[in-house]
Amino acid sequence: MAGASASKAERARSKTRSEDNVLIDRELEDLPPDLRWREWMLRAEAVMFASAEPVSREILVRVVGNDCSIDLLIDDLREELRARPYDIVAVAGGWQHRSRTAYGPVIRASHAPTRSASALLSEHEAALLMAIAYLQPVTRGELSKMFGKEVSRDTIAGLRDAAFIASGPRSPTPGAPYTYVTTRQFLSVFGLETLRDLPDIERLEDAGLLSRHTLAREAFAEEGADGDEQD
Repeated sequence: MAGASASKAERARSKTRSEDNVLIDRELEDLPPDLRWREWMLRAEAVMFASAEPVSREILVRVVGNDCSIDLLIDDLREELRARPYDIVAVAGGWQHRSRTAYGPVIRASHAPTRSASALLSEHEAALLMAIAYLQPVTRGELSKMFGKEVSRDTIAGLRDAAFIASGPRSPTPGAPYTYVTTRQFLSVFGLETLRDLPDIERLEDAGLLSRHTLAREAFAEEGADGDEQD
């Protein structure tokens, strides 16, 4: 009986492995070049359309092989979508379908449920998240100084639960509080390929909206003020 159960379990594991490693013809060498390229384009777009996250180069290679130029493939797909209200954009180290910004007001006016997690953020949460993006790694105490009022642990926890931020290295300030940094999910939701795509922080500092140097100076000047901050 035990042997039969073990055999059944092994068959189940084998079935799972075979489903996870579906064999497909990636190179499509039996097709003419133009039809091969068209099939590669359709495969890449199908994967990006179905994926809940940005699709990396490595993922696309699994369905089009190593001989296909991913960059040229993306360029041709974007050219075909030029007249459509959506595009394929580079975000968070991969590619993803996104509605064009010109249609943002129309989408908001429809009140249709969307896949954008940023729409769930309050104005304060969105401002806090942007501050973390520009000042990271940054502590809760530094954020509180910038906003002129305490940033609650609950607000930080909410951004963490939404996978927008994560814990960074401990700050060298007294008490060594945790810092916070943004995540790949943040890049994906806000349509950024890397943090370098954020608007120039120097322009915001010139406008007096953000200042890392001021925050750091105040943090050290008030020695011990954040000594009990360990979140």
